[in-house]
Amino acid sequence: MESKAIKVYGYRWAVLGVFMLVNMAIQLLWISYAPVTGQAAAFYGVSDLKIGLLSMLFMLAFLPLSIPVSWAIDTLGFRLSVGVGSIMMGVFGILRGLAGPSYGLAFAATIGLAASQPFLLNAWTKVPALWFPPKERASAVGLVTLANLVGTAAGMALTPLLAESLPIPTLQLYYGAFAAACALLFVFVARERPATPPDDDAGQARALMLDGLKHAFMVPSFRRYLIISFVGLGVFNGVTTWIEAIVRPRGFGPQEAGTLGALMLVSGVLGAVLLPALSDRSGRRKPFIGWGLALAIPGLAGLALAPSFPLLCLSSALLGFFLTSVMPTGMQYASEVSRPTPEGSSNGLIQLFGQASVVFVWLMEALRGADGSFTLALFAACVLLALCAALVPSLKESGGGA
Repeated sequence: MESKAIKVYGYRWAVLGVFMLVNMAIQLLWISYAPVTGQAAAFYGVSDLKIGLLSMLFMLAFLPLSIPVSWAIDTLGFRLSVGVGSIMMGVFGILRGLAGPSYGLAFAATIGLAASQPFLLNAWTKVPALWFPPKERASAVGLVTLANLVGTAAGMALTPLLAESLPIPTLQLYYGAFAAACALLFVFVARERPATPPDDDAGQARALMLDGLKHAFMVPSFRRYLIISFVGLGVFNGVTTWIEAIVRPRGFGPQEAGTLGALMLVSGVLGAVLLPALSDRSGRRKPFIGWGLALAIPGLAGLALAPSFPLLCLSSALLGFFLTSVMPTGMQYASEVSRPTPEGSSNGLIQLFGQASVVFVWLMEALRGADGSFTLALFAACVLLALCAALVPSLKESGGGA
């Protein structure tokens, strides 16, 4: 049978755009309690830990759902799978806003939101694989990462400001309505694949999912990157979940915490766009993963120790720029080094190990000092990042983007 002609379509940007929107919305919903932890705890009459649990639920849901969702993405298609997740996100986002002062109802709606997230995050490398040529794929994953960071940054910066004049349920209702609008845009605009593939590889069949998973686990570099993903996303999720509690002992309130979180994520946006693009251009992945991990360490140490707000801002920006840039480059690396494992499966495994790092979020709270400080937990995270950076030279270069 004659192979289809190779062609790159401009419509790929529309598909990527609506995919970015739903990813941005789910991150906004995920982080929307973190910068007002104390205020939300007082509103619902619960502890800080129970408010943190509303964020941790998103990570916990990944443990049972990631592999089945990856199967759905690879078997049923990303458009149907992401569409289902997007509609769930819109419905449960609105329901959380309608929960009023009931923590139990807000918790139940958050479970629904958490169940929708794997459908969005596990397709990060699937969309570029179907629509983009190899030299653009890490950049495309970087743009999806950008959208996630913009959603998280918006939640960090806007929530403390809006919470000054709006009740928390009303604020959540606004966020839910925004998520529902993004979901509808995705349903109407997204397409499964172009009429002809963007390269020979995109037109090739992938290994069956179970065979693909088995193959991925047999690749030493993929297994090592799973460890890096576990630590990197654990540090990222831990800092973003507890940012308000991290700076509270030094006399800073929700607005300063929101600013620090937003600054970390805005810097992350720059890192997630610039460094994967450089990786695509150079055709190399390893240096960008290794240096990203190593250069994030001074920022994390500064977040633990900096006594002044300007130094905290500098530390947050440094941490965000380098740590976040590892995510898109690393996900594309994992997709390339584990071929012929389907992209949804390899992406799902990476996200699964990353979200399993919910244990980091809990441990950060458990290691909290008597004065409420997170210094010990943050320095332990520095050590783990250093160990991961030391692991990078043992990875095999994937040769992607060449």
